[in-house]
Amino acid sequence: MPTEAKILGFLGLIPFVALPLFVLTGILAYFESYLYFVQYSAIILSFFGGIHWFAALANNGPKHQLYMAMLPSIVAWLSLIMLDGEMLLSTLSIAYIGVLIYDKYTIVMEKHKIIEYISLRMVLTSIVVLCHLTMAFI
Repeated sequence: MPTEAKILGFLGLIPFVALPLFVLTGILAYFESYLYFVQYSAIILSFFGGIHWFAALANNGPKHQLYMAMLPSIVAWLSLIMLDGEMLLSTLSIAYIGVLIYDKYTIVMEKHKIIEYISLRMVLTSIVVLCHLTMAFI
């Protein structure tokens, strides 16, 4: 996996980590930070659908993979418009975990590459879920 991909993955964590810290340090009010947090979370969750869209088209993957490509965006959007508070944070967290599990069993790569990709995703997803829990408990 390219070093740039790893760096960009970790840089993508900045809003997840910073926004709860902004509340705890008084830089932002909770509501403002919460709003930015869930919006960013929904955008990043939607990004994971693009991975499956490309994989399904490039590798002539199973039809369910093409349909699954749309699911993160739909879940993210519906969550934003129908849920709030801890329920929204919980739903987004569960969606991240679900997409990670789906990735593990669906994405086709050389064995060493998929192990590295899933390992990176496990670290990043764990941090994202912990940040969601932090926002829920603030």
